[in-house]
Amino acid sequence: MKQTTKHSFKTGDRVQVLDDAVEGVIMAIDTDSITIESTDGFLIKYQPNELIKIGETKIAVSYQDIRLAKSIKDVPQNVKKSPFKDKVRATPSFDLHIEKIVQSHKGMSNFDILNLQLETAQRHIEFAIKNRIPKIVLIHGVGAGVLKTELEYLYRKYDQIIVSEASYQLYGQGASELYFKQNN
Repeated sequence: MKQTTKHSFKTGDRVQVLDDAVEGVIMAIDTDSITIESTDGFLIKYQPNELIKIGETKIAVSYQDIRLAKSIKDVPQNVKKSPFKDKVRATPSFDLHIEKIVQSHKGMSNFDILNLQLETAQRHIEFAIKNRIPKIVLIHGVGAGVLKTELEYLYRKYDQIIVSEASYQLYGQGASELYFKQNN
């Protein structure tokens, strides 16, 4: 004898599919599947655990909510998570090229551009120090070396910074890795 599962769906409910960008209305409910008519007019069968009910107010479920639901659904219950996985974090990197800082630098002089790049670098450095981030990478590029030279002057203002060249494989030439000495 087949065991039926309890779910809160009924014919006419608006639903969204977890694994796909499909939305529709429930047309039929069987013991192990639910048939929906998508907004494109297709009849598609899904299992109840693949659907999310959306209310009559048409509140859209965000992409992050769907991803979270998928990740919870896909994690096997008998697998233990590693206690070290959450501890590993990528080093934050910040590109100081002017195109990455402002949408348009048209009309800005070289002096204005350089000052904006330095202010951006200083803001990232102070944020890292304040929030006890152990290291960051500043991508300054190669160019004539003006920005890199000015950044070296900026680094000297901070006693707790140790500067080295960043990984060539990850960032190419023209990036500095900043380590922050932490006070206990």
